[in-house]
Amino acid sequence: MTGRRRTRSTFLPRSLRPTRPFRSAALSAGVLVASASLAAGCGLVPGATGGSGDDSIVVMTWAPEGTAATNKPGMPAFARAYARWINANGGLNGRSLKVLTCNDHNDTVDAAKCARQAVKANAVAVLGSYSQHSESFLPHLEGAGIPYIGGYGVTNDEFTSPLSYPVNGGQPALLAGLGKELAADCGRVTLVRPDTIAGDALPTMLDAGLTAGGHARAVDQQAAEDATEYSAQADAALKAAAVEDASGENVSGENGKGCVIPALGDRTGTFMDSFRRGREDYPAVSTATVLGSVDQTVINSTGGASSAFEGAYVTGWYPVASDPRWDPMKKVISESAFSDTRIDPADTGVQTTWIAYTVFKEVVESLGGGAVTAATVTGALDDGLKVSTGGLTPTLRWGFTDQLASIGFPRLVNANVTLQTVKQGRLAAAKEGFVDVTRTLENADVD
Repeated sequence: MTGRRRTRSTFLPRSLRPTRPFRSAALSAGVLVASASLAAGCGLVPGATGGSGDDSIVVMTWAPEGTAATNKPGMPAFARAYARWINANGGLNGRSLKVLTCNDHNDTVDAAKCARQAVKANAVAVLGSYSQHSESFLPHLEGAGIPYIGGYGVTNDEFTSPLSYPVNGGQPALLAGLGKELAADCGRVTLVRPDTIAGDALPTMLDAGLTAGGHARAVDQQAAEDATEYSAQADAALKAAAVEDASGENVSGENGKGCVIPALGDRTGTFMDSFRRGREDYPAVSTATVLGSVDQTVINSTGGASSAFEGAYVTGWYPVASDPRWDPMKKVISESAFSDTRIDPADTGVQTTWIAYTVFKEVVESLGGGAVTAATVTGALDDGLKVSTGGLTPTLRWGFTDQLASIGFPRLVNANVTLQTVKQGRLAAAKEGFVDVTRTLENADVD
């Protein structure tokens, strides 16, 4: 399963958004959900069973691993390393941290199993996780009152659920920021995106950025996210974006260089192999994308300085990996990852997991010596706790009256993106600081 469409809406009408009384009732409902069986293939750090009655704090991190589509093995691997590091340095307010991990296999059934395991283990939060199947896991977390802190931002539900506390603007912010930047430089724009529920939301956000810059909407091209080659899709994308063919003849009736934007997660590199072969016939076509679909390893594998990404704009949520603000995360990796090659400090999944655990640490510290439960964690967050992430994001504070509630994203509290570019085969900052795309998203046509 790779997130195929279901009839469930990706937007939650404001009149139906749960309130605090709902959350209180949901905590009682969690007793029923907690009888579900443990999911297979999940791990625990440091080794004892969650909910064993000791004074440890139990949390969970999940992500897909070993699938034919997008994989994020560095996220649970980093969560384990973080547990080793924090426990070696006195724990959280003197209490040890136990981290459950789970593989959702990019599958709706397994995503629900991971959530049920979190309920069974009395986890107080799910932190820094990736899953396309929010319709499967969020009902279980909501029923048990377990907060979902620092999800990757791949589904719209992460920006509507009252128990979701996102640390970034997800795909909506990345694409809106990219569209706004490309509006002045691109002719016709083609978006190549997964034919999935999560993929369905991407064109609207890219178009919001393009139209904010006075540009026409992008051509929406769907593709299987688990394909082994994309020759037909690359050819179609090139033709749709082309301004000139190899003879120099204008074939699109537009001015400016055409742009192809692949947003296929782990399959972006595979798409670019096909794109590079067909690009010779369309010299007036450039490319751009978002972090998560492209990172330094993808650029290296597709040719480095000679890759099709050279000169391309890439939007991200956070500062570039070389920024000194990442030094505390790199210290954790250096001291506790034990050369685990799955943990790459330049991986946006690893970075998001670090920020999620940073948020959780501040929440626990705000509780002093009081009980750390799912209820007290959500209570602290809902009561207006302001969380600093060391400059990696703006100060975070969650509520249901934020600006983007008007377009169905009441939990999207960080709409900042960074603009990066590929120079001589390396990702580098194209602009200093963050770009706030809140106003751009406010004008998105989400109907």
